[in-house]
Amino acid sequence: MITLKGDNIYLRALEPEDLEFIHTIENDETIWEISNTQTPYSKFLIKQYLEHAHKDIFEVKQLRLVISNYQDAALGMIDLFDFDFKNKRAGVGILVKEPNDRLKGYGKEALGLLINYAFNHLDLHQLYCNISEENDASIQLFKNKGFEQIGLKNDWNYVNGSYKNEYLFQLINK
Repeated sequence: MITLKGDNIYLRALEPEDLEFIHTIENDETIWEISNTQTPYSKFLIKQYLEHAHKDIFEVKQLRLVISNYQDAALGMIDLFDFDFKNKRAGVGILVKEPNDRLKGYGKEALGLLINYAFNHLDLHQLYCNISEENDASIQLFKNKGFEQIGLKNDWNYVNGSYKNEYLFQLINK
């Protein structure tokens, strides 16, 4: 059975009411490194994005979902990106917004729900993610969900005046 509901959180589609939440995340310079963001996003651009968020993953090659608790508070976002139907694969990105909401299992539960959806509903063969060598929490999260490190990209990202390595992780649906 396909479900996007877990014990403590559920994944939901973006809504127009998420404008402020997304604007805050996209303009938080402390996370630009993990999202490869270079410039701020205006509310106008995010509103336009939300107006097209209903489009099918097969058309836009991305699915962005809000991680929400059962009090309907938005905790973060989880994405499938670079959706490749022919090769049955997609990248995964995840962010729990507030530091005090991290390490409580929300990301683990959200990732589990997304993996189930990707493999059982979208019929994907594999998922992958790119994680900075220094991001121990994300490395543990993805390893705990069965992702394997398959590569190291040396000097991959230029951040604050120096180059950082990035791992490539992969999960194959067997």
